[in-house]
Amino acid sequence: MKPSSPAEAPVRGQELLRVEDLKVHFPVTRGVVFKRTVGVVKAVDGVSFTLGRGETLGLVGESGCGKSTTSLAVLRMQLVTAGRVVFEGQDITAQDRSSGTFRRRMQMVYQDPYGSLDPRMKVRDIVGEPLVVHRVCASRAEYDERVASLLATVGLLPDMADRYPHEFSGGQRQRIAIARALALEPSLVICDEPVSALDVSIQAQVINVLMELQQRLALSYLFVAHDLAVVRHISHRIAVMYLGRIVEIADRDTLFRRPLHPYTQALLSAVPVADPVAEAARERQVLIGEVPSVMRPPRGCRFHPRCPQAMDICREQGPELVELEPGRSVACHLHAQVIPIREEAAAA
Repeated sequence: MKPSSPAEAPVRGQELLRVEDLKVHFPVTRGVVFKRTVGVVKAVDGVSFTLGRGETLGLVGESGCGKSTTSLAVLRMQLVTAGRVVFEGQDITAQDRSSGTFRRRMQMVYQDPYGSLDPRMKVRDIVGEPLVVHRVCASRAEYDERVASLLATVGLLPDMADRYPHEFSGGQRQRIAIARALALEPSLVICDEPVSALDVSIQAQVINVLMELQQRLALSYLFVAHDLAVVRHISHRIAVMYLGRIVEIADRDTLFRRPLHPYTQALLSAVPVADPVAEAARERQVLIGEVPSVMRPPRGCRFHPRCPQAMDICREQGPELVELEPGRSVACHLHAQVIPIREEAAAA
């Protein structure tokens, strides 16, 4: 898959979603009758980012870094320990999760197309269930028409509505899940590794469907994945997570051309190149050690035990995510000296 043209990127400036210092901590308890807290799992620990209308933000990182927990917290499907989630100008962090005031505008496509669809329900009922819950349709005829239209939107035939999920392939099931997510005409769709369980050829089909729908319906995607090739194909901007925190955010082409954080550099160096000559000549960065426990994260920068460029300050002080240039932010002491230099130049 090759990256989409930069001309397809939406016009920036219209903010749809803002996440500020988001934290999701899980207490670890011990005991059956008298439970006591013996630790805290800091799955997400101070994540901040923005998402514009019509934009796709890719969220990448190793398994267990907090990507899926972040997406569930944005949807309010996971309790937020601290921080704010501002959606369409409203702070939804403290809103009642069952109120439904923002539910119609935020939807999700899950990772497993085999587990996310109820095997006892026909496709008509799966796709149309949001319409029933939110009482959108006034008649059965309108309901059937909306379901048929949604199936056609994702490239499925209307007569497939009377079948059960087991009668479809994995790619077709994921199309059904996408149709269900579009039933209430949302402005934000969170895709939690929607193609990782599919064959490579089917992955391209589903990704192309998502990109086509974004152009037609002006959708915004928070695209969670660990496959950098897929993320590069669909995303306009990319945020890199490590151990519950974002370490770098940049435009897609800028990130792949010039990664700044050592962890981002190591991730990109692991992506194979199709040219065997270039693959043999390029330098590989192999990370040593294992990912630390989220219950006992390292002091200072969380990446310093595995970082080949770690300094003394990295072991004592955790770096903040700072904007080095418009649209380019990084949390690394190696680039901290750029900030005062830029500020002095601006003052002069």
